[in-house]
Amino acid sequence: MSDSEPPLIFRRSGGGLDRKWLRDFTARLKRDVSGGRSFTCMLSGDDSLRGLNRRFLGHDTATDVLSFPSPEPGRGLGEMAISVDRARSQARRFGHSVEQEIGILMLHGLLHLMGMDHVRDHGHMRRAERRWRVHLGLPAGLIDRAPGAAR
Repeated sequence: MSDSEPPLIFRRSGGGLDRKWLRDFTARLKRDVSGGRSFTCMLSGDDSLRGLNRRFLGHDTATDVLSFPSPEPGRGLGEMAISVDRARSQARRFGHSVEQEIGILMLHGLLHLMGMDHVRDHGHMRRAERRWRVHLGLPAGLIDRAPGAAR
């Protein structure tokens, strides 16, 4: 992988995933959304995400995406981890491909790495996620799918 591509780490075999689409999408996120600022994305399973969630956030549950902003400015935006298990399940539930679901999760995680927080920002992240989803050709994102989400 060249230095110009953001790292996409497969901690699972990734069987059945279109790795080229995912690598291309990751590069597009870096170019279009983060303005060339680097980030790392690890694709793993529920067990890994549960362990990270427990260790860093004190929640003993699996989740779909976790974001860890870089503590050092100038060293990239940070890292995110995505559960392929959750992505597969959510893709089935919402009727799109697992790659699209991973793309939704990556976009959401990247916006968090860029400092956005949908809980506290009065809709700024929601609006940004919607704009980027349209630009990137992705279906409904996490914030819009949340129960009680304003449409």
